Parts: sequence; structure tokens; C-alpha cells
Amino acid sequence: LLRALDGPQSTGQRAQLLSQCAKAAKTPVVVAEIEAERALDALAGGDRDQSMKLLDHAWRTAPDSQTVREAACTMSRMARAAGAIMIASGSDVSDHPELYFSHGVQFVVLGEGDHTVLELLQCLERQTEPSEPAWSEIDNIRGLAYATAQGIQKTAKRPAEKMPTLFEMPAWDMLDVEKYRAAWVARHGYFSLNMVSTRGCPYHCNWCAKPIWGQHYAMRSPADVADEMAHLKHTLKPEHIWFADDIFGLRPQWVAEFGHEVDRRNAAIPFMIQSRVDLMTDIATAGLKRAGCVEVWLGAESGSQKILDAMDKGIQRVQIAAARAKLKAAGIRACFFIQFGYPGETWDDIMHTIQMVRDTVPDNIGISVSYPLPGTRFYDMVKSQLGDKQNWSDSDDLAMLFKGTYQSAFYRKLHQLLHAELDVALQHLSPNRSVLPALWDELRELERTCRNDTPTQLSKPYAIPLAPDLSAPWN
Repeated sequence: LLRALDGPQSTGQRAQLLSQCAKAAKTPVVVAEIEAERALDALAGGDRDQSMKLLDHAWRTAPDSQTVREAACTMSRMARAAGAIMIASGSDVSDHPELYFSHGVQFVVLGEGDHTVLELLQCLERQTEPSEPAWSEIDNIRGLAYATAQGIQKTAKRPAEKMPTLFEMPAWDMLDVEKYRAAWVARHGYFSLNMVSTRGCPYHCNWCAKPIWGQHYAMRSPADVADEMAHLKHTLKPEHIWFADDIFGLRPQWVAEFGHEVDRRNAAIPFMIQSRVDLMTDIATAGLKRAGCVEVWLGAESGSQKILDAMDKGIQRVQIAAARAKLKAAGIRACFFIQFGYPGETWDDIMHTIQMVRDTVPDNIGISVSYPLPGTRFYDMVKSQLGDKQNWSDSDDLAMLFKGTYQSAFYRKLHQLLHAELDVALQHLSPNRSVLPALWDELRELERTCRNDTPTQLSKPYAIPLAPDLSAPWN
């Protein structure tokens, strides 16, 4: 980057360099602006070594508490200073557009952005002075928000596209694939890319935020997804695919057809998905194996039926073990998401979850504590008890943001213990010759000292949601 921008920098080039530096950072943290400006000054003065040291220092010392939101706002200010038109989209900006307008963002795309962005760009291109858009024309574009002197204006809501197959294949030819390949291989030893087969999730887990699609879902055709996989296999040649769907394979028959289409094209690439235990039917697991699936992450959440019902998870505890067994028989890794700390969870409920992990021995687990996301029913039920801290600093924080049965230290130790339990089971170790006895002693002590006297108790102000209708490829 520095070699490409040797010599005096214009204002626009300076802003562009700052933005590129932010994108190049190893963490979702924007480049510290003061250090970056000093680096640019050093570069303009011909002192390459000093410039590189300052940029490196900026990346390494940017505070961890900076969030992706703060990074986006900082880059937006830089780009606006360089004269760019700023459009923002995504989950957070759909929830909180007002937080972005004061940082240079001019247009916020609310919800699904494909049609909205295209129409907005076409509108701006037709104008002789894009910095002063014709608001009357923009008001006709659904799914937008923008700031005026009178406040934030929102256009009509845009419904989600029911037939995502209408959208063209992602522009993979615009990807500088070798940079991604080098980064992946250096970090993980293999090269992976992302795909998406389904937009949205129709299930009702009350802690899950859905600011883009709500309860709607739309599935690409099996042939369309297989075409893209074949294209990637024969052009970019990834060694792995991660399907970033909220829930992959909502309809088992779709999965079977996908396996057939992949097989017909010789398009199989080892891939990983997220799904649900109640979707792991015999038809689905056979289709996954045929298509090349190697790993499935399942929202097991809890070994207590009481807690699963409180979450509106819509599954039965016995389905967790059944899904694990079917995937194992198909030679596919089965991994569980586990969630502790949900209101009403007791020591006995926690022990049910630990026993579930012991009995099923998943190939991996991801552990979290219940996290109240704005816009969810769960958040509405506990928001009155949220304290000053309402966000984690990172995914390993595991801080209780409301008054759970236990304090945060207990759940952090529980996280450590359950991982150790699984490690012992997977490696066929003797529990008594491992770290488990000491961890259990520590957890039992924290169970005594970390109890909350008045933990949060939930009272649902709504009826139990009905199971979604999945008879069509969209709803």
C-alpha cells in the first residue's frame, strides 16, 4: 500500500489511504486517526521507514473497545471529507440509522439492499449534481432513510425479494482472490470462501435479532446454488466453503435436490453449514453427504426442555441426540451451539446440558451466555434490568448483561469446564487424570458465591409461536 502511494498525497488520496489501512487491519478496528495522519505526513516527506512504523503502531494500539460501528463511522467521515457519497447498509444501521447520519452517512438502506441500492445509484447517476440529490425522486425509492433539517425521513418499506435466484451470481471476478488465499492459508492452512443459499429464517427463537428479513425466508433453487459452487470450484479453486445462511436447508427435499445437482456437475467442495436439529432428517443428511458437507453447527442451546421451551426454540431434547447420531453415521462433523444463563435456568438445568454433551459427544461446541439483542422479544422482557454495560467488548466476554441466576464469573468457569469435559471425551482420557476435578471444585465454589439473590424471571406477554410453514421455497 505504501509503495503504491509514494510521494506527496492529495486530500483524496490521504482519505483513500486511511480507508484502505482500516480495511487491511487484522481486527475490526479502524486505524487510529492521529497515528495514521502522522504516518501520511512522514510518507509525504519521504520517510518511508517512519511511516511504516507509525502505521504498524496505529494498527496495534487501536483500542479494543472500538466497535465495528465506530470503525464504520470513522471511515464514513474520512470518505465524506474526500467528497464521496456515503451509503450504509446492514443489520446495525437498519436498527439505528440515526447513529450514522452525524458521521457522514447520507443514505441508509433499510433491510434487504439489492434492489434499493441499484435504484439509488441509478437515480444519483441521472443527476448533474449528486451532492444535492433530487429528494422528490429519491422519495420514490423504497427501503431508504436519509437525514434532513426536519429530521430523519424514511421512504416506504421494501418487501424482501421472494425469488433470490433473480439476482445474478456474485461478481467473483472482482475479488483479488490471491490475497484472500494467502491470508487464509497463512492463518488456517487452507483457503475458504463464503456462499449463501437461503436468506432469512422463519423460526421464532426469542433471543434472535432479524432486522433485515424478519420472519421471512427465500431460498435459491438447488441448481442455482450448485452452478455457483461449480463456478468457484473450477475458477477460484477454494478448498472449503462456509455457507453463511442463518439456517441452511430449511426443506429436506431441497437438500436432497441440491446433493443431486452438485453431484451432476462434479461441483462438490467440502463445506460447513448452520442448521437445526429438527431439520436433520435421513433425506437431509444423505443430501448433505452427497453434496460434500463436512461440518454442521446445530443450535442445541440447552439440555433442559424447560429452557428450550422458554426460548421458543421449537425443538425437543431428544432431537438433539438424534441429529448428532444421523450426522455421525453420514461421516459429517456435528457441532453444538450452547447457551447458558437464560432467565430461569437453574443448577439442575445446567447439569442437564452438561450431561447432554457427555452423552452425545459433539465434535465441537461454541458456548455463550444469553445476550439481549435490541429488537428481540427477549430484549423487551429483560431491558428494564440492563445495566450500564449493554455490549460485549469481544465474543469471549461472556458478561451477563442482566441479572441471571449466577454472576459472570460462574459462567466463564462453566465455559472452561464444559470445553474440558468435551476434550476428555473426544480424546478418551481418564477424567480423574485430567484438569476436570479441579475445575469442578472451582465451579461448585462459584455456584455458592456467585448466586444472585433476585435473578431475572421471565413472564411471556405473548402466545407460544406456531411452527413455520415451510411448504414453499419462500414465505
